Amino acid sequence: MRTLLLVHHSPTKSMQALTDAAIRGAGDDEIEGVDVLVRPALEATADDVLAADGYLLGTPANFGYMSGALKHFFDSTFLQVGGALDPSGAAGESEGQTVKRPFGLYVHGRYDTTGAVRSVESIVGALGWRKGYDVLEVMGEVGEPELESAYELAGTIAALLTV
Repeated sequence: MRTLLLVHHSPTKSMQALTDAAIRGAGDDEIEGVDVLVRPALEATADDVLAADGYLLGTPANFGYMSGALKHFFDSTFLQVGGALDPSGAAGESEGQTVKRPFGLYVHGRYDTTGAVRSVESIVGALGWRKGYDVLEVMGEVGEPELESAYELAGTIAALLTV
């Protein structure tokens, strides 16, 4: 059995709706052989990351950056899961256990999501994770099209684990 780890920070109604849609998508009946482990960002651990075969990350865009909760998740797990830093302290090329595992990302913002996406992609790049699907960037109100996109994103990442 493969495991998809969904790490999220969903403090708003909009983020919670996207996360709920992602959970449904990852657990679609057509996808067999994948367990979905859902963890709030402040509760996810390095053991969760190491035990998973792929990742789905959800965050609001806060002041042009990922949420503090998702940043805490990365800060508390990065080196334990094989993230690499060069001698200057910048992200280096990872040789950790999670290299080449697929990830997906969904971000909700009111004004801009660019900085949040860039910050997450920088960290997962240093972990050596590979993007499994286009980033879902949602601005403003969350409606059916955005929920369907979150469902599709999560279902795609989960399905990648079955191949």
